[in-house]
Amino acid sequence: MKKSFVLFAVLLALVFGVNKNVFAQNEPVLYFCEKYGNSGEVGVSDRFTTGYLTVMVKCDYELDLEDVSIQFDQYNPRTKKFEYYKKFSYVIERDMKYVFFEKNDESDMKFEDPGIYRVFLLDDRDKTVCSSLIEIID
Repeated sequence: MKKSFVLFAVLLALVFGVNKNVFAQNEPVLYFCEKYGNSGEVGVSDRFTTGYLTVMVKCDYELDLEDVSIQFDQYNPRTKKFEYYKKFSYVIERDMKYVFFEKNDESDMKFEDPGIYRVFLLDDRDKTVCSSLIEIID
């Protein structure tokens, strides 16, 4: 019994010793701010009041995407499930590593109702590129 424990400990040390970089989230990262302006991101958080927000996506490599969507799913506490809320389409450059999505002529990226939302960046086949959670309060 003692030999198997030592062998297991050695194997764990080898596995975790080889990879020194352990990350909580892989790239790309999706997050939120109040707005994006000349001075960059303003008011980065994961908790906001109702209204317009900017969705940010940052990556160490080119996203290699062109037609994308931002989708909001709202948490329904009665069913304990996320339900589709809104979806917005955008066109970006394939070589982008850092992009912001905000209100434009075709979309009003607005959180109208308080709640917990799951927000996705989707590719042109509706596959998830990255996602994040946000809380909207009154």
